[in-house]
Amino acid sequence: MNEPAPDKLHEIFRMQEALNRRIGVETAGLSDEEKAKWVLNYTRAMQQEMAELIDSVPWKWWAKYQKFDEQNARVEVVDLFHFLVSLAQVLGMSADDVYQAYLKKNAVNHARQETGYAVKDADDSRHI
Repeated sequence: MNEPAPDKLHEIFRMQEALNRRIGVETAGLSDEEKAKWVLNYTRAMQQEMAELIDSVPWKWWAKYQKFDEQNARVEVVDLFHFLVSLAQVLGMSADDVYQAYLKKNAVNHARQETGYAVKDADDSRHI
């Protein structure tokens, strides 16, 4: 009998934890000070990956040499995802936690669209 395929999000989280350990980064059991350090590390890395993603599109309207590099853009999205999963892990979030939070936030975003999102209300996301 064949085993079912692993849940993809859980598998990504498992693989990222293994990669982080191989690099020498343990994201579980961090002190608040260490968490703050790694939140900064990962968000800075994500900023760099965003810059690389931006460089995949012809954003310089004055430059004729640029072309859209869709393949590189895809790679940069995956690089971002590596750091985003690591960031979630630093914050103690599992794949299930991320999924449940996504469901809740997605519902909030739909509700905002239904009401025209005319008023900023940070309290509508406090339950997430």
